[in-house]
Formats: sequence, C-alpha cells, structure tokens
Amino acid sequence: MHIHILGICGTFMGGLAALAREAGHRVTGCDAGVYPPMSDQLRALGIDLIEGFGADQLALKPDMFVIGNVVSRSRKADGTPKFPLMEAIMDSGAAYTSGPQWLAEHVLQGRHVLAVAGTHGKTTTTAMLTWILEANGLEPGFLIGGVPMNFGISARLGQGNTFTIEADEYDTAFFDKRSKFVHYRPRTAVLNNLEFDHADIFDDLAAIERQFHHLIRTVPPSGRVVSNGLEESLDRVLHQGLWSELRTFGAAVSDFTAVGEPHAFDVLNQGRPAGRVEWALSGVHNQLNALAAIAAAEHVGVAPADAARALASFENVRRRMEVRGTVAHAGGAITVYDDFAHHPTAIRTTLDGLQRRLGSPRGRILAVFEPRSNTMKLGTMKSQLPWSLEAADLAFCHSGGLDWDATEALAPMGARAQVGKNIDELVTQVVSAAQPGDHIVCMSNGGFGGVHERLLKALAA
Repeated sequence: MHIHILGICGTFMGGLAALAREAGHRVTGCDAGVYPPMSDQLRALGIDLIEGFGADQLALKPDMFVIGNVVSRSRKADGTPKFPLMEAIMDSGAAYTSGPQWLAEHVLQGRHVLAVAGTHGKTTTTAMLTWILEANGLEPGFLIGGVPMNFGISARLGQGNTFTIEADEYDTAFFDKRSKFVHYRPRTAVLNNLEFDHADIFDDLAAIERQFHHLIRTVPPSGRVVSNGLEESLDRVLHQGLWSELRTFGAAVSDFTAVGEPHAFDVLNQGRPAGRVEWALSGVHNQLNALAAIAAAEHVGVAPADAARALASFENVRRRMEVRGTVAHAGGAITVYDDFAHHPTAIRTTLDGLQRRLGSPRGRILAVFEPRSNTMKLGTMKSQLPWSLEAADLAFCHSGGLDWDATEALAPMGARAQVGKNIDELVTQVVSAAQPGDHIVCMSNGGFGGVHERLLKALAA
C-alpha cells in the first residue's frame, strides 16, 4: 500500500510513518516547513518528504491519504485555501482517513494495546511501561510522543503481541472531532491524571472528562483500567460507568502505593511489599508514573517486583529534564536543562522535582519558559503561572507572540520574574542574573529558538 501523510513531521504522524514503512508500505508525506528532528528521521528511513500542501500532490495517486490534525478547511486572508491539497482530495473523491484510524486498522488490530492517557506524564509513563515490557522479554511495539533514551526511536512494530501507545485526548482530525485515543481500543488503559487543557478545542473540564469516558467504554470486560486515586476528575469519569477491572495507584488507599523518596521507594500492592525502585529520576510525579506503569505491566503478566527492577535501568525521555550542558565556573558549574513542561501543573512538578533532588543547601533554580501551547497562548491559565513557578528562585518568560500581558500575569512574583520580548533579550536577562552553581531549566513544548545552546554559549563567554 502507498500512503501519503499530510502533516508528517508531527511527532505522532512521524511515528505512524515509521511504523508504516517498517510494515512494508510505501510512505510519502508533506508538511509546512519540513522540519527536524522528525524530517531527518524520516529521510533516514527512505521516506520522501514534500514541502507544503500543494494540490499537485494529488498526482502521486496513493492508495490512501492519511490526514494529520494540523490540516483544516481554513482559508488565508485572500480567501484561498490554507490546505489546497485537502480540497483537491475531497473534490477528486480520493480515499482519505485520519492517522489514529489508519493506525487502529493496520497496526493495532489484534494486539494487546496498552494506552497511557492523562494531561501530564503520558510520554514518560508510556516510555517506562515500554521499557518494563522490553526488559522482561515481551518485545513490545510502541508509538510514543517523544524519544525514550532506552530505545533511541519513537516508534517500532515490535515482535510481541503487546503494543504501548501514548493516548492523546487531542482531536483526531478536522472531520473527526473525537479524541485520538478512542480509536485505539486498549485492553489496558492508564488514566494518569486529568486537568483542563487544550482550551482551543475543549470548552471546559467536563468536556474532556466525557472524552475520557469514551475511552473507558472501549476497554473490554477482560481489560484493566489503571487510575490515579488522587484525581477527583478521574473519579467522576469512573462513576459514569466502568465495565472492566480497576486498579488504582497514588492515594493512601490504593492498590499500588509507594513508601519512600521518589528516587528510592518500596512498591506496595494492596499493602504488601511488591518490589523496590531505585533509579536516577526525581519528583513525586515520576514516582506516580512508575506506579501506573507497574500496575499496567502486571496486566500482561509482568510481576511488580520484575517491573520495579527494570525501572532501575530506565533512562528517561529526551527533553524530560535533559541536561543540555554545563559551564564551569570557579564557584560551581552552571547547568542548563531542557524540559517539555508547558502546562502550569507540569511546570510546578518539574521544578519541585528538581528542588527535592538538589536538596539543601543547593544552587538556585532559574526557570526559563515560553507559553507556547495553544492553551497557554490563549491566556487561559496565565493566573496559575506564579503558583507554578513557586520553586524557582528566578523566572524568565518569553512573551513573543502572546495576546496577553505576561508582565501583569507574573506581577505577584515581584522582582523574581522578568519578561523578554524575544530570545536575544531573554538570553541577556538570564546570563546577567546567572551565578555559579545555578540550575537553569528551559521549559517549552517547542524548539524555543535554540535558547539552550545560546545560553550555554553566552554563559561560557
């Protein structure tokens, strides 16, 4: 089969392309501003990439056009279609489908799917779960919205019957407004947490809870739902109806709980010792992620003790508190980190995790962030920013492209917060404030204008 993917450089669609290529299909694709790292990965796989969404691509005559959710029916200021290829596909009557639908029909069918859903931690938890299965000989397939360092790739078909997938609640396509995850029909579903997000497509939290319940409806009677017992929103979802086995984690009264610090803790299964995790990760959020992964892995036959043991060699995911470099100074090195945190709660848990890991006394924490997600750009959660940055000694916000006043939003932080209109100004502010021993955490769900390398270079100078 020849498939042509519209929006191929996105993390999900790029992973789908890699799976299709591995399965023996001919794969081509297009995107606006064909960009790395996914473009480099795809070209290395021999996948032809086309710049833009020109209608002339209809002449490729693939068996199926696979449409990413970046594609819409919107028009430019001059009235012409923003995605002329999509208009041509529809006019011609050519076959098209969404990425999640194609994945469900051609990759997931017949396999034991383990899907990890939640507002935060999906990528990391899916990577943990995948590594647990791999370390215990299950040879899982996977599609993850990041690159787990244990594997070095974001997707593969795998040799076993299991397939782990990051289950995103974002909408499927312009012609299918259901969440992506309703297509996956998991036998094991992890509900990691649930907060309001994606303000560009959901009106309120109740609308997202409804989609999460659609996911639960697809889990078979012999399946398992693994849910965070600390989340009232997930309790509301479960109370709408549950037809499968339930395992909980996190709360004091849960099936799976942890005793000890996040970097070294005992796992209890219904109050009885079941394993011990000792690893390089920090933060209560990662401890919870581990419990979720252990509970999910048990459903496919991996004993909690074996799952906990596997996590000792888990190497995390790129862009999750990834050290990008250090700059030596007489009073102590300055360390620059890259982290994907882009929701206020994720920012808070990331910084809190670093604070706990560093202990006391410690160097200062400098948070450098850009409100880049659609929800953050809309300003929906701007009032939560001071709360999310409490663990930071200083905070620096990139305000370029925002329609709301970042200085006003961060005013409760007083002199601890600065705002830069562009990357150059931001780098200047951070370098002027930096001291030996500082930890500089750059947080964004995008490339952030290469701020990490620019900071390292400026600090070294």
